[in-house]
Amino acid sequence: MACDNEQSSGLTCVPSAIPVAQRAQHFVLARKLLNQQAAERADLADGYGFRFEAGTLKELMQFIDNERKCCPFMQFELLISPDSGPLWLRMTGPDGTRAVLDAELSLGGNCGCTK
Repeated sequence: MACDNEQSSGLTCVPSAIPVAQRAQHFVLARKLLNQQAAERADLADGYGFRFEAGTLKELMQFIDNERKCCPFMQFELLISPDSGPLWLRMTGPDGTRAVLDAELSLGGNCGCTK
């Protein structure tokens, strides 16, 4: 998957949309949240859902703020349970969104970049 270029599915991942001073930190946070702190991952037809402990809310909001710049085609839903219950983050989008997320979750680089 190439960065800053249209992929065969018509989806574009644009890591350069994240300010350069925040970019490396964003991808470290993404890996930490999605690969280490997520207590559960649910496969969805058009993406993934992730369950987190209530204490990760601030980090999730920071992640979403930057990720929506990088992947403008993606929809984010954050469910905040009452009484400090778990948080659910759903990341969904058009056909091909799961492939983008799979590349991002593979720890192969920024949004699966090969550059």
